[in-house]
Amino acid sequence: MASTVRQLNTSTWDAFAELVKRNNGIFGGCWCIGYHPECGRPGIDHRVVKEQRVRTDQAQAALVLDEDGTAQGWCQYGSCDELPNIKHRRAYDKYAPPLPDWRITCIYVDRPHRGQGIAHTALEGALDQIVTRVRQVGKHAWIVSRHVDPA
Repeated sequence: MASTVRQLNTSTWDAFAELVKRNNGIFGGCWCIGYHPECGRPGIDHRVVKEQRVRTDQAQAALVLDEDGTAQGWCQYGSCDELPNIKHRRAYDKYAPPLPDWRITCIYVDRPHRGQGIAHTALEGALDQIVTRVRQVGKHAWIVSRHVDPA
């Protein structure tokens, strides 16, 4: 499949929203806000929260679009302020490293397109600088780090 990677922003919101709707809200209606500070607040509309974050540059992801411009997957990333809710918090905090500049918190691929390298493409598109595994904190969760010299 020929694909391109685009930043999640106002110009790609419709493609992202269509992918999420096509997949029943993702993970039971999460709309990929599970790591944002709003998650768990009573009475919120996850779609509205995500769209507000995107339209105010407070949500970041690399979208993988097929040759027709249809989103088939994404990799969410952001600062620790944007994405404070992390999994495996107790194990993470036990020997917490210095706070990173970025976190990768969610990778999703449309079910019919799994096994085609979309997750890999999304991850590369998000932060190809994060490649060194520091410590495992869950079955499929790692603390990763990479030093990037100043420009």
